[in-house]
Amino acid sequence: MITRYALFEGTVKDGHRDAFRTAVQERLVPLWRQFPGNVAVRVMFGEERDEGAPEFPLILAITYADRDGMESALGSPFRAQSREVTAEIVAAHFDGRIHHHVTEAHEWLA
Repeated sequence: MITRYALFEGTVKDGHRDAFRTAVQERLVPLWRQFPGNVAVRVMFGEERDEGAPEFPLILAITYADRDGMESALGSPFRAQSREVTAEIVAAHFDGRIHHHVTEAHEWLA
C-alpha cells in the first residue's frame, strides 16, 4: 500500500475555520472518494500541535494498492476537478502552501 498525503501548511483565515472544514467535507471529499484506484480517503483536521511546530489545518491521505492506482488517480478528471475546487477553497479560507508526500506503509496491528 502507498499513501499520498496533501499537507496544508499554514493557517485558516480568522473566522473561517468552520467554513473551511465544511467546504472540504462537502465539496472535496466527494471528489477525492471518486479517485480511481483509491482504497481509503482520510481527512484529518488539525486540533493541537507541539509548541513551535508548524501548523497543518488539514492533512489529506489517500491510500492506493500500488503506484499504478495512484498514477491513474492523478490523471483522472476527478483530480483535475478537485484541483480547481481546492484553489477556490484555498483562496477563500486558507493562507499557506500545500505540499505532497508519498509513503509506503508497513503496518503491525496490536
